[in-house]
Amino acid sequence: MRLTGFAAAAVALACAAPAAAATLPFDPELATHAWLATMGEEATARSDAYFEGGYIVEYASIIVSVLVAGLFLVLGWARGVRSWLEKTVKWFPLVAFGTSFFYILVSSLLTFPFSYYVGFVREHRYDLSTQTLPQWLIEQGQGLGIGLIVGSLFLTVLYLIVRAARNTWWIWGSVVTIAFAAVMSMLFPVFIAPMFNTYTPMEQSELRDEIIAMAQANGVPATDVMVYDRSRQTNSISANVSGFGPTTRISLADTLLERGSPEAVRAVMAHEIGHYVLRHNVSGLLLSSIVILFSFAAVHFLFRGLAKNERWGIRDIADPAGLPLIVAILAVVGILTGPMDRYLTRFNELQADMFGLNAAREPDGFAEAAILLSEYRKMQPSPIEEMLFYTHPSGWTRVHNAMVWKAHEIAAGRLPASPGGPPEGWVPDFVRNREAPATPAAEAPAATTPAPEPSPAAPSN
Repeated sequence: MRLTGFAAAAVALACAAPAAAATLPFDPELATHAWLATMGEEATARSDAYFEGGYIVEYASIIVSVLVAGLFLVLGWARGVRSWLEKTVKWFPLVAFGTSFFYILVSSLLTFPFSYYVGFVREHRYDLSTQTLPQWLIEQGQGLGIGLIVGSLFLTVLYLIVRAARNTWWIWGSVVTIAFAAVMSMLFPVFIAPMFNTYTPMEQSELRDEIIAMAQANGVPATDVMVYDRSRQTNSISANVSGFGPTTRISLADTLLERGSPEAVRAVMAHEIGHYVLRHNVSGLLLSSIVILFSFAAVHFLFRGLAKNERWGIRDIADPAGLPLIVAILAVVGILTGPMDRYLTRFNELQADMFGLNAAREPDGFAEAAILLSEYRKMQPSPIEEMLFYTHPSGWTRVHNAMVWKAHEIAAGRLPASPGGPPEGWVPDFVRNREAPATPAAEAPAATTPAPEPSPAAPSN
């Protein structure tokens, strides 16, 4: 009897599923394709080419890191600096700091041509950067300065741990690295972020009040919304949750305000509020600790065999002269840990997406934001691509989730009836701007003074 009952229930569910699907006001699959179709073939191909080129860039960066580290080892640069410091300053912390400082500085200079191509040439080629070369160089110099000081101090502490616990350093080192990351996350919005961008309170408006109300309704103690001038680096949209503990701050880019509709802004900010409410800063650190522990364990066990018999003049793993070898091992291990880290991040992002849909109740705004992000993110990757390279759900997944949510909320009577897909005639601004015909010189209005050159970050809608 029980088996018969289960069979009857299964048949009932199978019959009910098509009926339930039939009650939806529109097909989420078709609505998703309608949103993606607004990009057109040219913009889609451009986005795909940029993102897929990033796969090559990632593996090329690993090769470059290994080659530079190998150069240090073969030519004995790190060994020579370590030996000189041992004779002059003698104190081990200064030896470790000096060797680390030297490696970070010289390796950064050696890899500068690669960084220049990836960070400046390639970004301009795809119309994503708004920086001139001097502006880009200044920011690179600022980043290098921070990396030299902070990176050298961190490596010095790590070498002290290695020296004190040679067999278990990878465990204690992981703990200290996570603590260091938490401290840096706390300091970032207060000391580091203002070096690269200006953060100002959002101007008084109905949209600002709606964002604050949404934050407070979800337990976020927000009394203001911060806007940062992302347009000084790029015209792409973004928002973020930065900081840790008392310094946590939810910020949105000026490009998001300029390019997105109010519905898209609310949807994106609800997503960021979700990160705060779901404590993704804490869970992100805990999940990252798995990757860090795995990476340090790999270094511990591989280093001995690679540096056996003092190869390259490296005494043991506590010798700062072995830093290039550690970097090379981490670069290769990153081929495995990279997808792991991205999966963990993607998991949190998907959670924030669903929180944002329920908090803002703006499925069309969420789909709009996903399309705007597709300017530099491939919308429909293969499962392998998404698994290996995506830190966020793909654009197709995000739009589809929004349309599924919308269809069911309309069916349940919790959302006003509206068609699936984008509003009639809507296209993303990066498509509209490229399609807009230039005004013929004969039809252009006369001007007594030269017209200023338009800024790449100017509002586009």
